[in-house]
Amino acid sequence: MKLTVQPFLMFQGHGQADAAMNLYVSLFPDGEILDVERYGPNEMGLPGSIKKARFSIAGQSVICIDSPVQHNFTFTPSFSFFIDCETKEELDRLFAALSQDGTVFMALDDYGFSRRFGWVADRFGVSWQINLPFEPAE
Repeated sequence: MKLTVQPFLMFQGHGQADAAMNLYVSLFPDGEILDVERYGPNEMGLPGSIKKARFSIAGQSVICIDSPVQHNFTFTPSFSFFIDCETKEELDRLFAALSQDGTVFMALDDYGFSRRFGWVADRFGVSWQINLPFEPAE
């Protein structure tokens, strides 16, 4: 088996992993659910919730689960997905969708290190930095 490294998102709440995964794959043109394993009757998690799923967005494979165990922690902005967009329209669309019912850490603006940048936590608590880089010098 080939060594791999993938982000792993642990959601705490029945159906949160499913809802988040479906939102994320809908936002990216190449978004795809790769595989899903659900809890069945008499298993640790609620039947139908995500035991383990894998999806891909912008070429990045991500694993997610609905944790059957409640923890004293959740997502933190110190880990985030960083998106480099090709157009302002793409950046605006992603920022609007990911910030809906979420938290804006940095509003869309020119902060000097790119043409436009914003940082949000989506409604599930997952953090996203959305960037429109400077155009490459010719």
